[in-house]
Amino acid sequence: MSIDKFTTFESSAVPLPIENVDTDQIIPARFLKAVERKGFGDNLFRDWRYTEGNTPNTEFVMNKSEYSGSILVGGKNFGSGSSREHAAWAIYDAGFKVVVSSFFADIFKGNALNNGLLPIQVSAEYLEEIFSTIETNKKASFTVNIEKQLFINNTTGNSINFDINPYKKTCLINGYDDIDYLVEMKDEIEAFENK
Repeated sequence: MSIDKFTTFESSAVPLPIENVDTDQIIPARFLKAVERKGFGDNLFRDWRYTEGNTPNTEFVMNKSEYSGSILVGGKNFGSGSSREHAAWAIYDAGFKVVVSSFFADIFKGNALNNGLLPIQVSAEYLEEIFSTIETNKKASFTVNIEKQLFINNTTGNSINFDINPYKKTCLINGYDDIDYLVEMKDEIEAFENK
């Protein structure tokens, strides 16, 4: 699956200031029947987004029209729980390119990077600044520069550097998944084999 390329973009953000969001809350197990990566966004945070009567929960942030954007800002320890890759699929399929938190579960972080979703880990203090900025201005914008590995709060001007594996950085910039990366190197691989 090819993923969207990106180097730098600006977006507003959707705040989810809940700690310990696990993969079952991100995409409940009953929705894991499909093997294609499409359609999971409809059930992202399903049990929070909808009532038992299957109507939208007007109190949940994703159902509030004042919040939008391709950045999801979560609380500490985002993506804990099972190793289901579907959690990253659901977030990406719902239109998010970036998830920000002060801590990610390792398996979720790997799954996110493998599926075109950039997890940006920031300090607890910077995370609080982001939440505060969004609370003050729900349309506040943020800039992500993957080449410089920089996340910028455009309201305060404060920025923070983030870590990313160099290989995964290359993949995101070029819109590659692991297979695309190998296909792109086909000529080099063949040249090596012919030596």
